[in-house]
This record gives sequence, structure tokens and C-alpha cells, in this order.
Amino acid sequence: MCMEPSWEHYRSFLTVLRHGSLSAAARTLKLTQPTIGRHIDELEQTLRLALFTRSRQGLAPTDAAIELRPHAEVMEAAAGALVRAASGAADQARGVVRLTASEIIGSEVLPTILAAFRERHPEIVVELMLSNRTEDLLKREADIAVRMVRPVQAALVTRHLGHVTLGLHAHRRYLELHGRPQTMDELARHALIGFDRESPVVRHLQELGFTLTRDLFALRTDNDLAQLAAIRAGFGIGVCQVGIARRDVDLVHLLPDQFAFPLGIWIAMHGNLRASRRTRLMFDHLVAGLSDYIASGRLRRRR
Repeated sequence: MCMEPSWEHYRSFLTVLRHGSLSAAARTLKLTQPTIGRHIDELEQTLRLALFTRSRQGLAPTDAAIELRPHAEVMEAAAGALVRAASGAADQARGVVRLTASEIIGSEVLPTILAAFRERHPEIVVELMLSNRTEDLLKREADIAVRMVRPVQAALVTRHLGHVTLGLHAHRRYLELHGRPQTMDELARHALIGFDRESPVVRHLQELGFTLTRDLFALRTDNDLAQLAAIRAGFGIGVCQVGIARRDVDLVHLLPDQFAFPLGIWIAMHGNLRASRRTRLMFDHLVAGLSDYIASGRLRRRR
């Protein structure tokens, strides 16, 4: 009878899938290339499937490999959750907590909040994953998620913290050179920063009556951090969270009465983690810190 493949085989399989070659997978996993090759060979023999074909670009996954990928990723998430669960007793303030958040929240808002958490709980290790895609907490890809869309899974513990406001902003240097628009129509004469491909947020803005197409933009990127960096650099006018822009005295909030888009913030964790003290401590700390951030965005500041 065939033995079932070990997790190491699937881990090597996933790494080759992501990097496209045995050598790159070996560097990533800190194993030898022959070891990775052996894992793939043994996995193919056990499953009786061809998983890769060789090409000039490296190893190309077969249809079977693509079909197996989501199942292997579930195993990967479960293995990570197991390691985190074993990193400390449930009733202790030690071990690992894995967070996921959007690129903007994770890079612009959470670092200060997490620094304060570290001072209070130095034995808790934080893993932070930045992604604008919705991580599946039910698959334990993360312990806690900060989301800009409402979680719908019944097994999750969620808190709606409120909303932040998205507004139009530009650097003072840009406005000194090109003038300040007084109406939405005047934006057409300016260098606008925006999306390359439509996202759920963009489609929602369109539903609210904002005419948005990629042809309007002098700079197109789907990376929120790149958009924010371009605004700060004085490239033109773009959209960012009012609370983040208010931290920079050189960023000017434009047309606040004509363009304001509320974006909700939720925090969620799997219900099974309520007994984990470190996870609960992090959850409560994030609730407090993000609530303070949301409140700060409501304060008006004179220009």
C-alpha cells in the first residue's frame, strides 16, 4: 500500500509552484535542489500525477498541479496555525499571533499600534501579512484580520469599528505649481492619480455617481501604497484616507464637501481563538488603537 505524502512534499510542491524552479524553491526553503527534486518526484509517484513540465522559463505546472494548489494551501495554512497554537499556552501572554490587513492600514496605521502592543506584551511575536485580498480566517491563513469589507462567515468573532473617510488630496508643492481646483469639473485639468483596473471600491464609487474611468488618470496603479507615495511626491491629485493625510502638514484635503467616501473598518478572528489569551489581547488592543485612529480622522484641522 502506498504511503501518504508528508507535509514536506506538499510544501516543496507549493514553493516550486510559486517560484517556478527547483533552485529557487531550494533557496527559499533552505534545502538542496536534489532534495526538492526528490520531494516532487515522490509526490508525483504517490499521487500518480505529473505535476510539472520543463520549459525554457523553468517548471510549468500541469492542470493537475493547478487543481491541487488550493488544497495544498489549506494544508499550509493549517500547519502554520498549528505552529502558532503550539507557540504558547492558551492562557499565557506569549507565542505568535498572525495578522492580515490591507496595504495602507498595515503600513500606515498598524505599526504605531503594534509598537505600543510590543511594549506591553514583549513575549508575543507578531506576524503581519499585508494584502488587499480577503484572507480566509476559516482556513486559518491568519488569526486576526483587519478588513475594509464586512466579514460574513458565522464562525467569526467580528467588531465593526466605524468608518474612515476617503478624500482627494494633493501636496502643497503641486498646488503651488498648478493651482487648487474649486469644483469637481476642474479636476479634469489636473494630473490625477488612480487605478489601472477596477476594484470593488471603484465600482462602489461609480454606483454612488462618481464618474471614474482609467482614462482620467495621468498615473495608473492598483497599488494603494504607490498611489499614496505619488501624492506625497507632488505628482498630482489622488484619493487617500483623511486620517493618514492629516499626519502630513503638506498634504491638502481638496473639495471635502464634494468628494467624501466612507470606508468601513471591521476586525475579525475565528471563534475558536477566544480562549487564546494572546489572540484576545491583540484583538482588544487593535480595537482600541483602530478606534482612536478612526476618531482622529473626524477632527477638523485648519488649513
